[in-house]
Amino acid sequence: MACWLNSQLPQWPALYLIILCISDSFCLKIRYSVPEEMEVGAFVGNVATDLGLDVKQLSERRFRIETGGKKQYLEVNFDTGALTIKEKMDKEQLCEHGLTCVLILQAVIEKPLKLYRVEIEILDINDNAPKFKTSELNIEIPELLPAGTSFPLQRAMDPDAGTNSVRSYQLSSSEYFTLKTQSESKQNYVPELVLERPLDREQRAIHQLTLTAFDGGTPEKSGTTQIKITVLDVNDNAPSCEQNIYQITTAENVPLNTLLVKVTAIDQDEGLNGETMYIFSDQTPDNVREVFSLDSITGEIRTAGVVDFEEADSYQISVQAKDKGTRSLSVYCEVLIKVTDVNDNPPEIMITTTSNSIPEDAAKDTTVVLFQVTDPDSGNKGNSYCRITRDIPFSIHKPFNNHYTLVTNGGLDREEEPEYNITIICMDTGSPPLSANKTIQVQVSDINDNAPRFTQPSFTMYVTENNAIGASIGAVSAYDPDFNQNAELLYSILDILVHGLPATTFISIESASGEIFAQRSFDFEQLKQFQFHVQVKDCGSPPLSNNVTVNVIIMDQNDNAPVIMSPLSNKGSAAEDTIPRSAEPGYLLTKVTATDADSGLNGQLVYQLRQPTDESLFTVASETGEIWTIRHLSRKDSLRQKMVILVKDNGTPSLSSTVTINVSVQDDNTENESTVGTLRNVGPWKYDLKFYLMMIFGSTSFMLFVAIVILAIKVHRGRNEINRYCCCWQSSYFSRNDSLHGIQKASASIQIPSNYTEVHESRGHQQTLDYDACQSSALNDFTFLQFQGVAATRIDIKKDTQHPAEHGISANLTNSDASKFLEIYGNQQLDLDQSAIERCASGQYGIGLYASDKNDVGPDPRRLVEIHSRAL
Repeated sequence: MACWLNSQLPQWPALYLIILCISDSFCLKIRYSVPEEMEVGAFVGNVATDLGLDVKQLSERRFRIETGGKKQYLEVNFDTGALTIKEKMDKEQLCEHGLTCVLILQAVIEKPLKLYRVEIEILDINDNAPKFKTSELNIEIPELLPAGTSFPLQRAMDPDAGTNSVRSYQLSSSEYFTLKTQSESKQNYVPELVLERPLDREQRAIHQLTLTAFDGGTPEKSGTTQIKITVLDVNDNAPSCEQNIYQITTAENVPLNTLLVKVTAIDQDEGLNGETMYIFSDQTPDNVREVFSLDSITGEIRTAGVVDFEEADSYQISVQAKDKGTRSLSVYCEVLIKVTDVNDNPPEIMITTTSNSIPEDAAKDTTVVLFQVTDPDSGNKGNSYCRITRDIPFSIHKPFNNHYTLVTNGGLDREEEPEYNITIICMDTGSPPLSANKTIQVQVSDINDNAPRFTQPSFTMYVTENNAIGASIGAVSAYDPDFNQNAELLYSILDILVHGLPATTFISIESASGEIFAQRSFDFEQLKQFQFHVQVKDCGSPPLSNNVTVNVIIMDQNDNAPVIMSPLSNKGSAAEDTIPRSAEPGYLLTKVTATDADSGLNGQLVYQLRQPTDESLFTVASETGEIWTIRHLSRKDSLRQKMVILVKDNGTPSLSSTVTINVSVQDDNTENESTVGTLRNVGPWKYDLKFYLMMIFGSTSFMLFVAIVILAIKVHRGRNEINRYCCCWQSSYFSRNDSLHGIQKASASIQIPSNYTEVHESRGHQQTLDYDACQSSALNDFTFLQFQGVAATRIDIKKDTQHPAEHGISANLTNSDASKFLEIYGNQQLDLDQSAIERCASGQYGIGLYASDKNDVGPDPRRLVEIHSRAL
């Protein structure tokens, strides 16, 4: 869209404003025309109105005028949007030689970023009068020169341009000289003095004239110089140039002292009047004298400095050739040197606007940098193209001539690339091409696009019970790849119930570090473990979070002493128990039962006998707490025995409890209280009832054995498969916790004191015979009992030694056997429930025997009554 806007300045022609917009980010041209030398603060135009911007947003959107590093001549009033003069502008200083002078500026506004090209055309005013180089010009003119001879005069210089420059010359009145008129349209012409008639030195040797130069400005200004003409005599032939104009072409940057052209002038005179010398005319500018040299004798023009096309593309040199006569005559030869351009200037990259940082979620084609590329070379040599050096999510666009934008060309991720060092390379199209590069650092600013992550899928923490309130039990940790506040993490406990109570009543968490503290003292016996959830949240906007499960396992501590359950004492007094005097060694007096609320080693109990009245009489099983007799009670033993049972756990440190037991010894004279030992003392046939019972038991057992053998043989012949066992002896039937019955069973878990020295020589040591189920028999309804004698270990009380089983009875047992050993001792206090005949699943019976130290085997008289009664 193009539009023309007119604005009127006081006392000056109308200003013209041109606006041409080609994209959302760029406006091609805004042009103002202002006269030079305007006062500071003078109004140029309203930029906000011309650009269609809201004046109130100029400051907020950082509107500014960029001069490209040059002097700031204009400024913008953000309150009104007016563009005013900040410093006076002198066209002659800004544009020395040009007819037009345009100051190129850029107007930049952000949010969104836009660029406008502002051209300030500085109009010339007639502020400079014409001026000659010297105030007096000396000219020597020989006499006898014909009328019409012309003499070049000094040209007046006027820094103003156009109509304000030198327009005409005027010569003071003279009868001998007139001024050759030139067309006003011809620029930079040299005034010439024309001789109207021959001079006569004898009449007048010197002529004084005044030359006045006028410009075309309003009001008109002028400058003068004095001309002193000296009339010479004799030499009447001036040199003449072989060519009126010498035209040559040379490339820029030629080496120093390179011969460019040779000017030649011929003089018809002889001698000194015919010798010609060459000099630069007075009108030759100083910059020409710095670049070129002229040989006064040969007329050769050589390079004396750098010939730069960008400084000047052509040079016009006036060479004066004059003879050496007394009255020197001269001629002016014109030399026109045209300079051709070579590609000697690399492009120049000038950053106009840059964004130091860009968010990582910036959309594609977001402008990051505005820059301008200039190349003073001409033609294609001044054209350039730009690119970036590596594969990054940025690209370069060229909205219009010599202006470029660096925009995003893909997604950005600060966590992968927090910053980019972008090198822009610009290359011209000359031969060989020249290039320039500039590196721009662009920071990628963070956005909260990553949720925190815990370092573990779940956390497990261990805490010992009875911990201190407020003690640290562990910590959770998480990380966030974002930056600054987006990576600042806060930990919290989710509001869930733990055993019906809020989780915060059990634990708390340090929000900054994730360290977890106990809010109560835990008791392993009440709470062994619990679970809660921790949430971590970053401080971004919006905040992101993550959850993790934390398991707290409470470890047991030995903080509970054993509690004795039985025997119970009455109000702190000792427990009471009785024992018959006839009790055999291995007699089970009682069992101490205790519990411990702790677990593991802290809950494993050990029973120990402390402070007994007689250490040789009782012992306690360390694992079960059963109290057994070690020997027979004698008449010398006290009727009241006292012992202290210590129950302690295996914790560290160990905790213990004690119970005191008072045992009263009672006399028992009944026949049922007799043991194997008593039977031996009185003789096996003293009591007829016992004899009859033994006979009945023996015969019944024999008949039952024969019947079982016959049935087993028949079944074995009829069946080929081995069936499961039907009857087994379980040792646990007689004693809890696999403890052995009798003195041999007690010996598995008790220790016989070393001072036990009592000898019972008259009593036979009991051995055990065991009937085991025969595994090789394929029986279904009956079990064939194989007589597998296992003799109990015999204890020699006098020598305190033990002897293995003898008489060919194997002591080796297999754990895979379904039957277990049945060990029977002659203990008068044994309950008849532990009978010698045990009913198996198949309906068979086991027979209990006793063996004396003479290896004779007989039925236990204590079981005959029970066997008989069951048989009936």
